[in-house]
Amino acid sequence: MRTFSDNAAVVDAHTKTKTPTKTQAPDTPAALRTFLPWGWAAVLFLLYATVAVRRHQLLRTTGYDLGIFEQAVRAYAQLRAPVVPLRGEGFNLLGDHFHPLIAVLAPFYRLWPSPVCLLVAQAALLAVAVVPLARWAARVLGRRAAHVVAFGYGASWGIASAAAFDFHEVALAVPLLAFALEALGRERWRQAVAWGAPLLLVKEDLGLTLAALGAYVAWKGPRRLGIATAAAGVAGSLIEIKLLLPAFNPGGGYAHGGNLADAHGSLLADLAFMPLDALRPDVKALTLVLVFAPSALIALRSPLSLLAVPTLAWRMLSENSFHWGTAFHYSAVLMPIVFAGLIDALGRYRDEAAAAPGTPAAAATAHAPAADTPAADVRTADPSAGRRPGLRRWAARAHAARAQSTRGPAARHVRASLATVVAVTVVMLPSFPLAQLAQRATWHTTGHIEAARALLRQIPDGATVAASNRLAPQLTSRCQVVIFPTWPVEGRLYEYDRKRLPRPTAEWIIHDRQAPAAWPYRTGHWPYPPEQQLAELEEAKRSYGYEVVAQRDGVTLLHRTAAGPGVRSKR
Repeated sequence: MRTFSDNAAVVDAHTKTKTPTKTQAPDTPAALRTFLPWGWAAVLFLLYATVAVRRHQLLRTTGYDLGIFEQAVRAYAQLRAPVVPLRGEGFNLLGDHFHPLIAVLAPFYRLWPSPVCLLVAQAALLAVAVVPLARWAARVLGRRAAHVVAFGYGASWGIASAAAFDFHEVALAVPLLAFALEALGRERWRQAVAWGAPLLLVKEDLGLTLAALGAYVAWKGPRRLGIATAAAGVAGSLIEIKLLLPAFNPGGGYAHGGNLADAHGSLLADLAFMPLDALRPDVKALTLVLVFAPSALIALRSPLSLLAVPTLAWRMLSENSFHWGTAFHYSAVLMPIVFAGLIDALGRYRDEAAAAPGTPAAAATAHAPAADTPAADVRTADPSAGRRPGLRRWAARAHAARAQSTRGPAARHVRASLATVVAVTVVMLPSFPLAQLAQRATWHTTGHIEAARALLRQIPDGATVAASNRLAPQLTSRCQVVIFPTWPVEGRLYEYDRKRLPRPTAEWIIHDRQAPAAWPYRTGHWPYPPEQQLAELEEAKRSYGYEVVAQRDGVTLLHRTAAGPGVRSKR
């Protein structure tokens, strides 16, 4: 069954002339609207994949998180539960975050068993999200606006930071949200809910984003559908956090529950201080501004921006300082919302200006079908009209859109807004990861990297290896890998101050005492300071039966050839 927004034009019941719909820009042919978004997606895919793969070649990817996700997807590809040694002995990764949807990558990994497979898949997911946004912009605002939206989204710091930092499950949420937001903009409510529903399988907090989507549908569209969607989103997140995650977690709880711990001693005090806690320290307020900055803050004028509230709320109220800033992947799911808000806000402004009293567009609405026009007369304009009570309202707005001059004040405002978006994007670009493409260090392979690769090649396939964090993902496709020195201890995250660590049990240890460059992130050793790591390396040689196989440019390869004191020999 067709809806009014599906039609390319509507015939006025009185004049029998064709007029473009509200959602179609008159200067953008349908063929161009199809090619433009996919062309941008292809360009962005190449950019993201180049940055991600080159970072991996430069040893800038990490066991936490690329190695973890590769071990999980590798298990899915072998039809096993996602038990991840990097996360802890016998640890099922569904007990860390609830993301069963990453299993869709298993067939691709089966064909290409490499961490690069995940990096390329993430690049494709982030890039394809531009398609619905650019397509919507072309339909509502025209070809030039579509280019601006595609450029702004593609170069936005939230997407760039995700593309340039390992692999994460939220990459699956970005295109789902983008397509759902386009459907909301076109008032295709059921389609929006269908695109949003899989968010429940991407990460446990995204059920709240689905709830926000449902609230929007209840406000603007079918109330029952919206309320049911909102209820399903909240219930889904609660079930995952309270039941499913503890069931899979060896410790029996929610691994990240401490991030939202009681900060003021009581629930009442927490609620009272919540507005201040969301803005302190200052980095939180800065991040809130930067989230909407790619849209020149115009997205804040759209009610669609409310879909960003759940993600921003848990991040700003978290006790984990990594959640407060602009680094890593945490803002990726916000960027489609920001640019959907931009398109919606500018489209609404243009429509409101067109309908203002005294304008030519407002006069044009007088020729639209009146509210009391018989359904039979309206059906002469469109066969589905009699079954669509809102048709006459949409027809009036279509007349207004046609009458709106491309040289009027509203058009100038839209052009100025889009120019500001481009300017903000260009100014912010050098400070975020896509700028690596223009840095000489990105295209230079150092002697240290060559030395590390040479030692990595000496480790046989199928071996058990304890590796430095930035060497781990170089081995996860062919070895069973854990972090050296041991972390996390007993699967407990966020505990870095242990003075005594469990002894290593892997056959091989490979350690890099030099921290590779990690721009725009801080260069350093993780999870323990370098002094503690070197002490653990010496202890392995002295007490646990490990001998030096090779040592080059700060990279040390050890192999356990004999049982040390307290170590049971396999022979």
